[in-house]
Amino acid sequence: MGYGKWIGGILGFMAQGPLGALAGFAIGSLFDTAAGSVEQGGERTAGERTAGGNMNDYEDAGYGGRRNSFLFSMLVMASYIIRADGRIMHSEMEFVRRFLRMNFGDAAVEEGQQILLNLFEQRKRMEQTDPQSFRRTIHDCGRQIAANLGYEERLQLLNFLVQIAQSDGNVCMEEIDALKEVAIAMGLSVQEVESMLNLKGDSLAEAYKVLEVEPTATDDEVRAAYRRLALKHHPDRVATLGEDIRRAAEEKLQQINAAKERIWKARGLK
Repeated sequence: MGYGKWIGGILGFMAQGPLGALAGFAIGSLFDTAAGSVEQGGERTAGERTAGGNMNDYEDAGYGGRRNSFLFSMLVMASYIIRADGRIMHSEMEFVRRFLRMNFGDAAVEEGQQILLNLFEQRKRMEQTDPQSFRRTIHDCGRQIAANLGYEERLQLLNFLVQIAQSDGNVCMEEIDALKEVAIAMGLSVQEVESMLNLKGDSLAEAYKVLEVEPTATDDEVRAAYRRLALKHHPDRVATLGEDIRRAAEEKLQQINAAKERIWKARGLK
């Protein structure tokens, strides 16, 4: 895969602002590498010519700027979640690698991993002079994402972040706090984080958390909560981001339906 399809199309709505500033650092070294390859190897392919161009050219490259901007935004936020407990877990990095391989192919795995490593390095540099500077930047990125991505798209981005945090089999309090921070910055709620954290559960208590209601809620309130949840997580609402992301939303909706069935069975509802 050439840089034009994965790297070259990612700017989209985040060509400017805090996301654009992070992109300049996180992706710059990859551009430099591509340019160096061209100098040594001669003629470039069409995709490589895109990658070697000006950053303002990428949105016009025709490679799905919105979709790739969504995925770059996920990497930026993932860099915050992965380091929330002060460690970089192999399982969390492997989850991201599998995600990139499944959606973009083997070539994107190394590139995406390097973007994450560059973001970790940028955080380290920023925090040497101000320990809170990267955190503030993440909050600013969240607001930029909220201004440019639809509600349902942000929900799916948050769901991927929750899955990254869960990939090592244990979500610590620091990761939960970071997820809630990111959710609020993106215009989402703490309750939505709790709902997603409980999607894979199989208990009745977890099912109520998925539906974002208390066990004391009336049957009508539970039914209304399910309808709201099923509507806002419907896969068709993220279809413009790609079939793979739509499939991920379908899986999430299946988990919501499983939680609903546990509650319906416990209450004798039909």
